[in-house]
Amino acid sequence: MKSVAVIVGSAFTEELHADLELSHQEIITPWGKQELYQITNLHRPAYLLFRHGIPHQILPNQINYRAQARALKEVNCGALMVTSSVGILDAKLPLYSPLLVTDLIMLENRLPDGSTCTMFVTPEAQQGHLVLNEGLFSKTLTQQVYNLAPDLISSMEKEVIFAYVGGPRGKTAAENRMWYQLGASVNSMTLAPEVVLANELEIPCVGLVVGHKYSLPGKETSEDHQGVKESLVNSRSSMEKIIIEFLKKASEVPFKNQIFRFADK
Repeated sequence: MKSVAVIVGSAFTEELHADLELSHQEIITPWGKQELYQITNLHRPAYLLFRHGIPHQILPNQINYRAQARALKEVNCGALMVTSSVGILDAKLPLYSPLLVTDLIMLENRLPDGSTCTMFVTPEAQQGHLVLNEGLFSKTLTQQVYNLAPDLISSMEKEVIFAYVGGPRGKTAAENRMWYQLGASVNSMTLAPEVVLANELEIPCVGLVVGHKYSLPGKETSEDHQGVKESLVNSRSSMEKIIIEFLKKASEVPFKNQIFRFADK
């Protein structure tokens, strides 16, 4: 049986849920060490990855995205949920209500250090081109997550386009206007590299986000320090139940994209 995993962000700590028993693991990868937390009291293998560490100490530009992806592959992940607290650019989308991501805008396919966002850095037998037959977000897994908690997730009828904007600084009003004009519904400093790299390792992904502020031009939410902390707490409470349901009940799905390898005969 393949495992399931969830990547959680700034809104979460190891006290995600009192009923979950977490066991800390260190996975050694060619890209360095990565911490995972296995949930030991479920009937199936399930993992949490805290992208900012415990306690929160890793900024978005400091995340070792390749080590993350490889560690999830090492634990045989067959279904990955990537979460994020986001700024909302579409006035029709509500705050603090979980949304399923349908597509991604990542203008430059690069990691924060400037290198290409790929697992295929040096020539190797398994390298290839990621061909998006289905898109970066698995439609089958996205539907599965919606079915787990239809009363908690906003309607799937509306597209939610995620724009990746590398941190650690916030976006200017002019930048938010640009993202909105490009068709983005929400934006954040993470999620995109994780989804791209997981797909290169043939791990199906679903994106679950929640708006903790409006970044909509003319409706920007105040970003004082206390306001940011409070908004993250509010976003956590609305996502926690879905994450728990996913860890308990989600199942692996077929990978419908393709790694096109010239070496394949």
